Amino acid sequence: MDLRNIAIIAHVDHGKTTLVDELLKQSGAFRANQAVAERAMDSNDLERERGITIFAKPTSVEWKGTRINIVDTPGHADFGGEVERILSMVDGVVLLVDAAEGPMPQTKFVTSKALALGLRPIVVLNKVDKPDAEPDRALDECFDLFATLDATEDQLDFPHLYASGRSGWADADLDGPRKDLHALFNLIVNHVPKPKQLAHQDEDFRMLATTLGSDPFVGRLLTGRVESGKLKVGATVQALSRMGEKVEQFRVTRIQAFRGLAQQDIEEAQAGDIVSLAGMTKATVADTICALAVDEPLAAQPIDPPTITVTFGINDSPLAGRDGKKVQSRVIRERLMKEAESNVAIKVTDTPGGEAFEVAGRGELQMGVLIENMRREGFELSISRPQVLFRDDGDQKLEPIEEVTIDVDDEYSGAVIEKLTGPRKGDLVEMRPGGAGKTRIIAHVPSRGLIGYHGEFLTDTRGSGVLNRVFHEWSPYRGPIPGRRQGVLISMENGVSVAYALWNLEDRGKMFIGAQEPVYTGMIIGEHSRDNDLEVNPLKGKKLTNVRASGTDEAVRLTTPVTMTLEQAIAYIDDDELVEVTPNAIRLRKRFLDPHERKRQSRAAG
Repeated sequence: MDLRNIAIIAHVDHGKTTLVDELLKQSGAFRANQAVAERAMDSNDLERERGITIFAKPTSVEWKGTRINIVDTPGHADFGGEVERILSMVDGVVLLVDAAEGPMPQTKFVTSKALALGLRPIVVLNKVDKPDAEPDRALDECFDLFATLDATEDQLDFPHLYASGRSGWADADLDGPRKDLHALFNLIVNHVPKPKQLAHQDEDFRMLATTLGSDPFVGRLLTGRVESGKLKVGATVQALSRMGEKVEQFRVTRIQAFRGLAQQDIEEAQAGDIVSLAGMTKATVADTICALAVDEPLAAQPIDPPTITVTFGINDSPLAGRDGKKVQSRVIRERLMKEAESNVAIKVTDTPGGEAFEVAGRGELQMGVLIENMRREGFELSISRPQVLFRDDGDQKLEPIEEVTIDVDDEYSGAVIEKLTGPRKGDLVEMRPGGAGKTRIIAHVPSRGLIGYHGEFLTDTRGSGVLNRVFHEWSPYRGPIPGRRQGVLISMENGVSVAYALWNLEDRGKMFIGAQEPVYTGMIIGEHSRDNDLEVNPLKGKKLTNVRASGTDEAVRLTTPVTMTLEQAIAYIDDDELVEVTPNAIRLRKRFLDPHERKRQSRAAG
C-alpha cells in the first residue's frame, strides 16, 4: 500500500483535533453506527477537561489505496518537546491557521522546527465561516511568517485550502462547494512525498524511538518510524543509546501499527511505517532500535533546553497524609524519574537534602499538568515558586526572553503596555489594530516578568484579553523585577476556621478559605490589602453573654472566597511560600523553618 506520513500543527484552539475527527470519519475509519466521542484523539482526562492537546498521538486513515499516518500534535509551546520529536517521523506538515486570528506564537514555534527539517507545509485556513474571518489577511501573514523563518523557495510556494473543521469541508476556493474534505485528502497524497525510507527495505532494520508508552499487559511500548529494513515478531534486536553504547538486547514480542483510533497487531514492520514495539525493559526515547549487525545509532533531534525550574518536595504541613497515600520522598522521586524518561523536555535533579527535587521544564502550564496528574494519582506535594534558569556567556549573565502576543480591547491596551514595559522590563515590538475594537500588542518580555502576570492581566482587561507567549531568545540580564505587590494574611492558630472570625477579617483583604475549613499556623488564608504580611486568627469566635438587646446580633454574611487553580496558585506565591498539593486540596503556606534555623533567626533578631 502507498504511504504518507504527516503531522498536523496549529496554535491552541485553532481546531486541529476537531479536523482530525472529520478526517477519520470521512475516510471510513469508523463504522456507520459506531459511537465516537468528540475530539476522539484527546484521550487523556486532562486533555478533555482543558480542551487542549498535551500528548502527541499518531493515527492513520486510508484514502484511495494510500495509507496516511497522521500525528496530532500539541499546540502549546510548553509541550514543544513532544512536537520536536514527532517531526522527525513525518515527511510533511499541515499547518492549520484560524482565519480570524492568523498565525500565533505557538504556530511560529512549531513551524520554525518543521521548516528547519526541510518539510514542505500545506496551509489550511480554518474557521473561514466565522463572521470575523479574514482568510486573505491570514494567508498573507502565513507567507510573511515563512519568509521571516528563512523558508526555501520550495517551502514558500505552499498550497493552501479554505476549510471549516467543525463542518467537515475543505476547498481550494473560498466559494467552493463546501461538501467534504476530499480536496485535503487529495492534496496530502499529491503534495507530501513518499517516505524516502521505502528505498531502504533491503537494509538492516533501524528505528529511532520517539515516544514511550506502556500497556498493563504488554509492558513498555516504544513508538517510532522504521528508517530501514523490515522486522518480524520474535526477531532479536538491540537498543543503542545516542552515544552508540549498547543499552540492551531483546526479543520483539509484539509489533503494533496505528489503524484509525486503535492499534492493531501486525506480523511485520516495513521501512517508512510508524509502529510501536514491545519486549524491551530498558530502552527509552531517543534510543535506536536496530538489528544486531548495526553499530551506529540514528541521529536524534536536539531538544530545546528547559527555561524554568520548580522544586517538588514532601508535604510537611500539619495536615500531611490525610488525603493522599503517596507521601514519601522515595515514591515522589520514582514518579518524577518515570516522567523524565518519557518526557524529554523535563529534567529532574536531586537537592542536597534528598527530600526535594528540582524539576526543570518549559513553562508553568507544563509543570501544572505534571502536578495535576500526580495529585490525581494520590501524591501529596509541596511546590515552590517557579524560578527562571539563567545562562553564563563568558562574563555575561543571560536570561530567557519570551515573545508575548496580546489581543485586547482598545480601552485596556494602555494599562497592558504600561505593566509590560515598566516594572516587567519588556520591550514593545509592535502595536496594530486587530479589528472589531481590538488591539494586537507584540512585546519581548523576560520570562521572570511573566511569572504570576496572567491573573493580573485578566484583572486589567476585565477578563476579555488573550495572552500567548513563546520563547524568543537568550538576552543579557535586565536587572531585578519586583514580585507580588500585596502581602498575605497568615493563620496564627491550628484548628477549623470560624465564620465570625473570617467576617471580621474581610476588611483586611480577600479571603482564600471559607468557614469550617482546616487551618494551621503558617497557612496563607487570604491576600492583605496592603503590601506587608499580617498574622491573623481565623478561629476567634464571638464572645457570648446572657444580655440580649435589639441590634446586637448581626447576621454573618461571608463574601465568596477566591478559589485558585493549580497554575494560579503556583504563579501567585512568593519565594518564601509554598503550594501544598493533595488529591482533595490546594493550599498556600509560608515555608516552615527547621528548629535550628528558627533559633538562629530569633537570636539574630535579638
